[in-house]
Amino acid sequence: MTAGAHVLVVDDDEDILRLLSMRLLARGFRITAAGSAEEALAHIAVDPPRVVVSDVRLPGRDGLALFEEIRTTRPTLPVILLTAHGSIPDAVDATSRGVFGYLTKPFDSQILLEKIDQALQLSAPELPVSASGTAAGSAQADEWLAGIVFRSTQMAELLAEARMVAASDASVLIRGESGTGKEVLARAIHRASPRAKGPFVAINCGAIPEQLLESELFGHLKGAFTGAGNNRVGLIQAANGGTLFLDEIGDMPLSLQVKLLRVLQERVVRPVGATRAEPVDVRLVSATHRDLDAAMAQGQFREDLYYRLDVVSLTLPRLEERREDIPLLAAHFVQLLAAKYGKPITGFAPDALEALATAAWPGNVRQLYNVVEQSCALNSTPLIPLSLVQRALRLPTMEALSYAEAKQRFERNYLVQLLKLTDGNVADAARIADRNRTEFYRLLQKYDLTPAMFRSESEALGER
Repeated sequence: MTAGAHVLVVDDDEDILRLLSMRLLARGFRITAAGSAEEALAHIAVDPPRVVVSDVRLPGRDGLALFEEIRTTRPTLPVILLTAHGSIPDAVDATSRGVFGYLTKPFDSQILLEKIDQALQLSAPELPVSASGTAAGSAQADEWLAGIVFRSTQMAELLAEARMVAASDASVLIRGESGTGKEVLARAIHRASPRAKGPFVAINCGAIPEQLLESELFGHLKGAFTGAGNNRVGLIQAANGGTLFLDEIGDMPLSLQVKLLRVLQERVVRPVGATRAEPVDVRLVSATHRDLDAAMAQGQFREDLYYRLDVVSLTLPRLEERREDIPLLAAHFVQLLAAKYGKPITGFAPDALEALATAAWPGNVRQLYNVVEQSCALNSTPLIPLSLVQRALRLPTMEALSYAEAKQRFERNYLVQLLKLTDGNVADAARIADRNRTEFYRLLQKYDLTPAMFRSESEALGER
């Protein structure tokens, strides 16, 4: 058993819910209990568990509907279903859809514990997040996450997956829009891997002309071409024993894709002008913002290389999808840039911070850094004012969507994001949503959302 692992238990029968929770608590698990699918989803959004154990028959959405939503938003989270009305066809159907386990009531507690233990062996480990938003725990954990600032569950889950894959030598393909931090994630994977003491070598495949890229990657011998006055070790060999990061792999010319494929298949590299290949031991991490499926369909990217690169795929969220991270990132950048410019800047004025939190960010984290840097460079006061943020954005700030405009299926997620952004402050959340507090509380009740779930520990203690 994994001591302290977080398990979410879902059942509308309070007696069964209490009994099951007590049994699991007695075995050392950390338990969260929910009486409905909506309540379960609210808990998952705030504090994702390692395993979900749910009854099939629930009020409103049933256990299978809950599983389907979990599979869409958190595909690595295992779900075990319990039912008093089970049948072999039901079990076959559930497991074929991806349910981790399916047990019929009354079930043997030992069998359930074994199922949970099996699920824990496969699920991503929990990644603790401190009050400051950075990963908490040992110095080693802090070291591999150096420079990564977050509090969002999306980033916590992504980094937990990255930590898992880092332990292997599998090739990783990082997807994400420009500016989301693909190289930052690649470096974190390298630091968390057994190759951490080896070199990390990065190259942007779209920034180097085709005629030079081959020499940069594979190296060349003296006299191999005009201007080759000396032997040159390529970046693939320079990364020997470590990690090679190929950014914008989708921009690599087809002629070099063939040569890269040989390196991955045969673990050898032949410099330009050489007649003999040299053995090489590198772990490949690549990244792209392009749609490689479309590129393959158009004959611009080799399918055999794609499957060599995409052994494990990680997708970085857009900054707009992790808005609760914006205040932390902005504060982190201010700290760095205030030191860079030698200015006693301590942060943003409240309205300036709200403008950052609600703005559109097509350039993602890179754009946020640039906005903060421009604001710091022009600022002459301890707090950066709204006027400088608006000037740096050069775009009107994005107003919060009203709930009348929001579609029903996204309404709960919208509420969750607002409560995260305001640390559970209903007055602030209602103001951003352009709704009165009475109506806002009705919306929270509709989705079983409790403001206290989103408050920091210090705030919660202050209310006692």
